[in-house]
Amino acid sequence: MELVRSGMNTNMHQGRSRRGKADVRIGIDIGGTKIEGIALGADGHILARRRIAAPRLVYAETLAAVAGLVATIEAETGQTGTVGVGIPGAIAEATGRVKNANSTWLIGEALEADLASALGRPVRLENDANCFALSEATDGAGRGAGVVFGAILGTGVGGGIVIDGKLLVGRNRIAGEWGHNPLPWPNDDERPGPPCYCGLSGCIETFLSGPGFARDDAARGGAVRTPAAIVAAAAAGEAIASASLARYEDRLARALAAVINLLDPEIIVLGGGLSQIARLYDTVPALLPRHVFSDRVTTKILPPAHGDTSGVRGAAWLWPGR
Repeated sequence: MELVRSGMNTNMHQGRSRRGKADVRIGIDIGGTKIEGIALGADGHILARRRIAAPRLVYAETLAAVAGLVATIEAETGQTGTVGVGIPGAIAEATGRVKNANSTWLIGEALEADLASALGRPVRLENDANCFALSEATDGAGRGAGVVFGAILGTGVGGGIVIDGKLLVGRNRIAGEWGHNPLPWPNDDERPGPPCYCGLSGCIETFLSGPGFARDDAARGGAVRTPAAIVAAAAAGEAIASASLARYEDRLARALAAVINLLDPEIIVLGGGLSQIARLYDTVPALLPRHVFSDRVTTKILPPAHGDTSGVRGAAWLWPGR
């Protein structure tokens, strides 16, 4: 770890001696299986992008991996960067330590302070769903919109809110935690709902995550298969898969209708693996009016402009322009 930190300080000193300031925005996305890094120029173009395997279970190895990735990116670009980091969790307001992380080895750690020490500069940390929303609101599908809601539909379900280009973090730093609300307007067969790791039952995440979608399909007689396989089977006309996908779309529409009733965003951007289901962008908007408290619904539901780079791009955008 000390060797990495020493190398980083040397690179940072050299970069500042050339330019006199940080020249690029570096974003880091810490996931359960990979850590991704990106360097963005002033206009948002990608200068460098790298992925490495994520160390698991050992916190010190995560710190070293992030520091090494930043060093590699700065060496590649020849420029020093500000550093923003997206994490699968949040920072507790009272302690400054990580909470609610599915990468459990991060929980309780002072990740922001430790990374700042390792890199020799301030670091900004934010929830990865917030980073996704910020990316798409800054220069993606939600660019120019006043209110953008980013909805992550993947292994888990989360969300982020951007208002006038700025993240809404909230008093408890959980703004946008959409996945851990109950599924709205549940049918009788949806009560009490599947148990959630948070300790409750019937959370949106248990229905709309990839594992939740696959579990629901299997429970209705489908084979044990991935969400992509369910979608493919539905496209081929299989009745069980078609019904599973229709239930998923109805549940997603109900969950997003509750967001619209509360927040009324101009644009909702879907992210995560299930955002690649193309028909969602036609079927879900058509289902919204039944549940949205309005005479008409003009909210746009869009795929991400930056695909799977949105999260790491958003981490880089945690530092505003100078």
